[in-house]
Amino acid sequence: MINGQKVRITEREQAHGLVAQRDFGGTKKWRTCYVADGTGHAMLQAVGDQTIAASIPVHERMEALALIHEAGRCYGAVVRNLVSGELTAYVAKATAIATGGAGRLYRVTTNAVICEGIGHAIALETGAAALGNMEAVQFHPTGIFPAGILVTEGCRGDGGLLKDASGQRFMPDYEPEKKELASRDVVSRRMEEHIAKGHGAKSRFGEHLWLDITLLGEHHIKHNLREVYEICHYFLGLDPSKEMIPVRPAQHYTMGGVRTDASGASPTLKGLFAAGEAACWDMHGFNRLGGNSVAETVVAGMIVGERIADFCDRSDNDVAIATGVVREALAREQARLAGLLTGGGSEDAGALKQRMQEIMTARVGIFRTGADLEQAVDELRQLLIRSRSIGLRSSSPGVNPELVTAYRTQKMIKLALTVAYGALARTESRGAHFRQDHPRRNDAEWLKRTLAWWKNDADTLPTLTYEPLEVAKMELPPGWRGYGAKDYVEHPHTAARQAEVEAARQRIADRYQLQRTLMPYEHLLPPRLRGRNERIDEPLTDATARRAAE
Repeated sequence: MINGQKVRITEREQAHGLVAQRDFGGTKKWRTCYVADGTGHAMLQAVGDQTIAASIPVHERMEALALIHEAGRCYGAVVRNLVSGELTAYVAKATAIATGGAGRLYRVTTNAVICEGIGHAIALETGAAALGNMEAVQFHPTGIFPAGILVTEGCRGDGGLLKDASGQRFMPDYEPEKKELASRDVVSRRMEEHIAKGHGAKSRFGEHLWLDITLLGEHHIKHNLREVYEICHYFLGLDPSKEMIPVRPAQHYTMGGVRTDASGASPTLKGLFAAGEAACWDMHGFNRLGGNSVAETVVAGMIVGERIADFCDRSDNDVAIATGVVREALAREQARLAGLLTGGGSEDAGALKQRMQEIMTARVGIFRTGADLEQAVDELRQLLIRSRSIGLRSSSPGVNPELVTAYRTQKMIKLALTVAYGALARTESRGAHFRQDHPRRNDAEWLKRTLAWWKNDADTLPTLTYEPLEVAKMELPPGWRGYGAKDYVEHPHTAARQAEVEAARQRIADRYQLQRTLMPYEHLLPPRLRGRNERIDEPLTDATARRAAE
């Protein structure tokens, strides 16, 4: 289904046997690889199978509380056993954070309950590693209402339509070119604007809109969107092949994370690596496109994994740490836990966490203003101070969900402050960060990466610094991407760089040479990953393979 009409597409014979791709938001071509609507599950199963096949030990029910570091070098982590409560120091040449996103900073999110941003937070608390672009938070247009469970963008990519309370399709009125497949930030904002105009469907839980995939047919839904069918059946009690799905935007993805270089390494804390949603690896900027998170997961996992192995192979990266440093790290975390268990504080961790989520949802959400953000920062600072006086009803050092909520909440509030404070400081709109009081993208002043640091335990605000981007080295200079408002302040170097890019495209026919001219990247890859990529129209012959090897 394309634009509500059934269209027959005949695939080329050469494409048979290759990985299928579907249409997703914000792109000009069908480029998102998938496994029905369970791509993530398929990837998890593959990783799990390979882990077992390679006899890799997996330590279950273990949670990192803090990183062990000294003099700009990370040496591992202090880890708590969630069953026994015992603390263990894991000393390592390299430490990787791959803990996913921080969606649970918000009240309604498509993220799993474990996605609380703790990996981000333990890096932040070192004071030696920075978090990048934490104010860039994406909201997905189609979380089922009111639970917020994700309904894949594949529904709209396959032809599903967004409709309002009267059953009218409304996205073409706002985005006539991309319609339902504009980028997620644009669709989410348009949906909320449409509800604000009085077009939302009312329910006892509040207002929502409708996602109509009935036009795709029962066979397509049960085979290509089977998880959507099951989610609707079990959580909404409806059949999406016959009824429309109630949806409303929900927090979905954290573009910010541990700031890394191209190899996944922290540039300021040697031995620390990050990959996936926990990292600011610069693949997404301020607005991730659909499908790019799973692409980043497999690509970053491959590249960063290789770089970690290379790092560990080098003798100059051998661990040389005084045992006193390890003992001190263990003692510090043990004292923090003891303070929570026996400190006699009066604050309730669950209530603090809930209030944090309410503040983030109401004031640091899809639409942001300076006044809301100032109030959010003030309230979050007070919550952080109060979190230092948390009291527990249970003093069990082992299985103790109340204790887990307490120490995680303290970290989550710090993380929430990096989001809110970064959003307050950035007086422009960029990607998923939309300031109603500063609606224009301002490349002249704000084409730079936000870096958030937490220098001291006693601080109540992060320290923000900025890292300018180099337009003169970009293959695709900043410009209008074909959706949303065509209204921005251009960077002073953009026009000159765009002219250089266009001249190079006119002059150089070979795409590999063009890539090397505009933005070389092969030197950043592990040697075995530097081969050429094959396309249907450009099969790799023995001759081209030899040239690539040379």
